[in-house]
Amino acid sequence: MKSEQALLPEKPEKVKSPKQKDDSPGVLHGQTWLTVQTYQAQQLIHGRNKSKDKPAIIGLVGFADRLRVIWQAARDDDPFADWWLIKIHDALENTRRHFIQRQSVLDSLLLNTQGLEVNVAVSQRPYRLQLQFANPYAYQGAQLIAAYDNLVRTTLTCRHIGQLNDEPATASISNSARRVRATLSTPQGYRSLGLNREKLLAGDVDTRVTGLMGDIPEAVLSGEQRAPITPRKIHFPKQSHRPSNLKSQPSSFSKTPSNDENHDT
Repeated sequence: MKSEQALLPEKPEKVKSPKQKDDSPGVLHGQTWLTVQTYQAQQLIHGRNKSKDKPAIIGLVGFADRLRVIWQAARDDDPFADWWLIKIHDALENTRRHFIQRQSVLDSLLLNTQGLEVNVAVSQRPYRLQLQFANPYAYQGAQLIAAYDNLVRTTLTCRHIGQLNDEPATASISNSARRVRATLSTPQGYRSLGLNREKLLAGDVDTRVTGLMGDIPEAVLSGEQRAPITPRKIHFPKQSHRPSNLKSQPSSFSKTPSNDENHDT
């Protein structure tokens, strides 16, 4: 009687991978899109240029562009950039908390409708935009605009079914937009002056230069206090040249809008 064939080979088979220069996985790529359904939120994305009659309004585009400068300066160990990242984080967090609280009030109004089942109004042609930012705070700014967009839709829905009068509804939308604009304007006070922590601690910087941005807390100057999210600082040895392949990625938006982009203003 023949012996049964072994279920497993004595030696494990080798899996041949395609011939590559490097067997490690390739670079990760992803996509991030911001979708808003109200023109009020759409206006906060691009902001407004300065004119003879109206001042400029910093939108998400300007916020992200200025943040890129601050983020790179923080990477280069500028303590003022660290200080501004703390300010930006606090501004984003405070506005986010306000929106959560306000949204909770509006949601309660929609639930307090006897005999009605209400869905928040949505756009049949939402505005979509692909985001390509170089730092996390710019994406947090985009989330803030999305939260504002939801707040506007809920407010308008409450007004439509009689849960809010015209005046408080309009005031709520206007005040919330003002909060977003103030938050997105936070980076404007920063000046890129090529400073670094070593020079400041040694007193090698003219006080008139640092005076442009005000006083900096000692805990920030020493590096003890930082924002929750900061870039990895790169220190190069003295008398060495910075590698040419270390470049910061600029913040940008997709130039090609999606097919369902809303051009209504």
